[in-house]
Amino acid sequence: MAEPAHTSRKTAITPRREEDFPEWYQQVIRAAELAEPSEVRGCMVIRPWGYGIWENMQRQLDAMFRATGHRNAYFPLLIPLSYFAKEAEHVKGFAKECAVVTHSRLEGDADGKLRPSSALTEPLVIRPTSETIIGASYAKWVQSYRDLPILINQWANVVRWEMRPRLFLRTTEFLWQEGHTVHETETEARAETRQMLEVYGRFVCDHLAVPVFSGEKSESERFPGAVETLSIEAMVQDRKAIQAGTSHFLGQNFSRASGIQFQNREGKQEFGWTTSWGMSTRLVGTLVMAHGDDDGLVLPPRIAPTQVVILPITPKEETRSAVLEACDKLAKQLREIRYVDLPIEVEVDRRDLGGGVKNWEWIKKGVPLRVEIGPRDLESAQVTVSRRDKPVKMKESMSTQEFVSRAPEVLDSIQRNLFERARKFRDQHTRVIDSKQEFYDFFTPRDAAKPEIHGGFAVAHWDGSRDVEEQIKNDLKVTIRVIPLDDSSELGKCIFTGKPSSHRVIWAKAY
Repeated sequence: MAEPAHTSRKTAITPRREEDFPEWYQQVIRAAELAEPSEVRGCMVIRPWGYGIWENMQRQLDAMFRATGHRNAYFPLLIPLSYFAKEAEHVKGFAKECAVVTHSRLEGDADGKLRPSSALTEPLVIRPTSETIIGASYAKWVQSYRDLPILINQWANVVRWEMRPRLFLRTTEFLWQEGHTVHETETEARAETRQMLEVYGRFVCDHLAVPVFSGEKSESERFPGAVETLSIEAMVQDRKAIQAGTSHFLGQNFSRASGIQFQNREGKQEFGWTTSWGMSTRLVGTLVMAHGDDDGLVLPPRIAPTQVVILPITPKEETRSAVLEACDKLAKQLREIRYVDLPIEVEVDRRDLGGGVKNWEWIKKGVPLRVEIGPRDLESAQVTVSRRDKPVKMKESMSTQEFVSRAPEVLDSIQRNLFERARKFRDQHTRVIDSKQEFYDFFTPRDAAKPEIHGGFAVAHWDGSRDVEEQIKNDLKVTIRVIPLDDSSELGKCIFTGKPSSHRVIWAKAY
């Protein structure tokens, strides 16, 4: 977790995190030029720096999907309304979030204003998720057990009507990937569900440097129509949870609704066993909230669009050419070096701006390493290096050759440091709780006049009662995030009812 900025100096972002975390988040996104609100309410424009982060996530995740045998395809954005009606729980779960197309053209009226005309015979839902439309294709593709498994992913946009939008975390339109698979047996489908959750967990921990808890969702938090929903949950710096990825075992529910049947090895007709799993641009928001500090974004090197930015210091015109030449030479050397088996991403900032202005722009964008080269550095064959995971005023001088040889090591050090910092923060604010009063105190601000950041993850016994879940949600806006998969089945008593409980679950306030 990012170290707090020293209160004696002015920070690049105001307000600070401890003063107004939601506004701090919006200001970091603005200062880092990640995204901005669109003219369409609830939607966002993802700017090049923000989209560069998403492209890296996309490339790296896609490689992990392909390594597990999955391939990409694309399915329609528009889904016939009747498809949703086939699966009752599914349509019930998404009905209030759907955007619906009802007309096929526009016509001008007498005043020259455009209005919809030519009503569709059947309304079309703009994709909120694709189980039903993909199921229609799978029903045609699957005839025999020899056609299985089907392992397909798609990268797409989806629309879920959002009344309280927040950039990246909740927007009406967002980008994601959704995997959809069909299997011959329940055992294979359940193994797929677990495997993809593990892929998400490795990606978020190893690439985004964010530790997560993995587990199963309670029945009330399950994906509509699923038999089992698994999730990874991350803690961010206001101690709330973010659901960072989900994997669903759908049983035969969607196969029955879509008619996905096959002839099994005994020659009998059987419905396929299906899964779906997804991760979205919400992860960009998770990065901001997990690692950002009071000077802006802090990016883990593995996901940064630019890992090293070289800043030429050219106070005099007569030395400008030599400095720029040295910067270009260094950039070329760095690009020939590999970090996590990819060339290091380097940018030379040649803009005609003051050094201080450029430096602060890159600080706010969270670039892992900033390297300054000026006339004096040329004379001594040195560079001045600043790490984004350290205080912004901290600089280190080293020989150019030493920096080139150590660059991958330094990037790896930043990656590991960010993960350890986030893990330490999460562990400090995860508490095992054994009484109802302690639970309520944990999630209640101690000063109502000036609410402080409070709470975190509570690990407490629960007897499985849905009524208890609803009561806690109503009282504290706290929900069960996961029932841990690695639970040791510790017997105990529910802290709310006193009834027997076979395991502890993780509770938190969440985005």
